[in-house]
Amino acid sequence: MSHNTTIAVAMSGGVDSSTVAAMLAQEGENVVGLTLQLWDQTRLAGKHGIPDAPKAGRCCSLDDVYDARRVAEHLGIPYYVVNQEERFERDVVRPFVDEYLHGRTPIPCSLCNNHIKFDQLLQTARSIGADRIATGHYAINEFDPERDSGRGRWILKRPTDRAKDQTYFLFGLTQAQLARTLFPLGHLTKPEVREVARRRGLALAEKPDSQEICFIPGGDYKQFITAYLEEQGEQMPETAGELVASDGEIIGRHEGIFNFTVGQRKGLGVASPSPLYVLNIDPASHRVRVGTDAELATRTLRAGRLNWIGIPELTAPMRVQAKIRHRHEPAWATLEPAGAGLATATFDEPQRAVTPGQSAVFYDGDEVVGGGWIV
Repeated sequence: MSHNTTIAVAMSGGVDSSTVAAMLAQEGENVVGLTLQLWDQTRLAGKHGIPDAPKAGRCCSLDDVYDARRVAEHLGIPYYVVNQEERFERDVVRPFVDEYLHGRTPIPCSLCNNHIKFDQLLQTARSIGADRIATGHYAINEFDPERDSGRGRWILKRPTDRAKDQTYFLFGLTQAQLARTLFPLGHLTKPEVREVARRRGLALAEKPDSQEICFIPGGDYKQFITAYLEEQGEQMPETAGELVASDGEIIGRHEGIFNFTVGQRKGLGVASPSPLYVLNIDPASHRVRVGTDAELATRTLRAGRLNWIGIPELTAPMRVQAKIRHRHEPAWATLEPAGAGLATATFDEPQRAVTPGQSAVFYDGDEVVGGGWIV
């Protein structure tokens, strides 16, 4: 790396991004710390069961801003907090609410990466004279000069520490974004990262990882949706309807489709001699279809809003391993173009609980071919 350029480090107040800043500063890079202020954690406090004080273990709180600033002072690097609350609400929070109200199960972390953490962060970095950004994501990006008939292409790969692999949330990155992004932790394990933090004297070397969605203070998305709509002066849309068995028999009623996600077992409100699971949700009729665990399995999925990383576009069938949830083990499938910006993946073995609204990310070995949103 050249020491004549400036690198903006996205500092969340956690050990990973703090260690990235420490590593780059130690290497002699010109480093600037940036924290994006995304959400006021007290905004909906006390409404509809949301706690007055958010639980520990979430990112982007005021405490995290304080921790990031303290690390920057320790490292002797400039540090700025950039308010992105308005855009975060528009591009992440509102779509999150709307997706649930339409019977889908969203992934706000992927939306945040696509619209805020890379797109907006790169714009902000450029405005302060930084050429590139660095983040604490566990991923590897490399430039392959042989790709695309010698024109070259940036590729995204799974990291050394598979338990911390975050490529599933990064499938939306563009070539332009990958070209200006550094992932310094890609070849390190989490214990190694903590050890680097200790050696650099970072006070938060032992800080636990954030586990929950940052803008839902109590971890209950149903409470959040109710409180958010009330704050906005909006009525909760009427989505109550019928619970229907897989054979079409009406076995009960429910209070709203936003209370359900595919694969859900608890909270169905019906008695059954054997466990029942949500098989699918029909937003038009408000019907929630339930059935056995075996009925959750499916061989195919269709994905839209696709982004390709390892290839310019999908023009022919391709063998891939497809990942349909963050904790899902990628499964062998045949990926095919389906016209109108869509692709289908046909699995070798049926997969459990393919869920509309979630991401499907396609891998060729360690490399991310691309991904999209399950429709």
